[in-house]
Amino acid sequence: MANSSFVTEFLLLGFSSLGELQLVLFVVFLFLYLTILSGNITIISVICLDRSLHTPMYFFLGVLSISEIFYTLVILPKMLINLLSVLRTLSFVSCATQIFFFLGFAVTNCLLLGVMGYDHYAAICQPLRYSILMSWRICGQLAATCIVSGFLISLVGTTLVSSLPFCGSNKVNHYFCDISPVIRLACAESYINELVIFIWGVLVLIVPLIFICFSYGFIVHTILKIPSAEGKQKAFFTCASHLIVVIVHYGCASSVYLRPSAKYTSGKDRLVTVTYTIITPLLNPMVYSLRNKDVQLAIRKIFGKTGFLLKIL
Repeated sequence: MANSSFVTEFLLLGFSSLGELQLVLFVVFLFLYLTILSGNITIISVICLDRSLHTPMYFFLGVLSISEIFYTLVILPKMLINLLSVLRTLSFVSCATQIFFFLGFAVTNCLLLGVMGYDHYAAICQPLRYSILMSWRICGQLAATCIVSGFLISLVGTTLVSSLPFCGSNKVNHYFCDISPVIRLACAESYINELVIFIWGVLVLIVPLIFICFSYGFIVHTILKIPSAEGKQKAFFTCASHLIVVIVHYGCASSVYLRPSAKYTSGKDRLVTVTYTIITPLLNPMVYSLRNKDVQLAIRKIFGKTGFLLKIL
């Protein structure tokens, strides 16, 4: 990357235009980041410790929570440091690394949400074949496929961005190295690069979303056939948490990435990006813990045992 560039580092402008309000943002974002970490770590711990949650649905939720932790780790610590620092620079290698890992975990999350949609479909529409359709071997293969595919796609996007020459401004009008604001700084024609990235964005976002929509079409059709109101309600609540996360994640990501980089608008996109880099990872454990009775029961059970052990000690 450095061989074809005169610029040796990027300057992240972030929220520097807000002046003293950055201190307020630091406190708010630090609180949200700690909440994200504690929430996702709690979900992972509960799933690992409670045997009643050793099912495919919670296996994928645990993998998603792990991915969310690393997803925010790539962005938020550096953003928090920049809110208190005058020096907001990143080297080319660091910027490319941040793009690679951010895209890798972001794409992995998209694919995992698609797989979770299929898991709900199998559980509700194919209950007799569920143990075959979602065996532990298949679950492991699906999770591994999501992770490997996510980082292979990320490698393509990162390579396309880093292959461009950067010889003008090095000011990235964002709080991390994202594709759209970085590619706008290139001092060469980037149409082909943008087109390929756009096509990959369509494949990553639209294809899993269509798959999820088809899955829920069959799910709704099956739920309507359930005779009892209690059975319908139970099936609906099984899917509601997943649907909320899907709507927020895909809605925000699509509004930013399913358009050419030339139409990038810094203020609006930063606000939307905050939603899916901070609110979505925060929403995931909150929704699944507050709306899911199995998780609530497991949390009370585990913390009850912990409290009992503390009293003995």
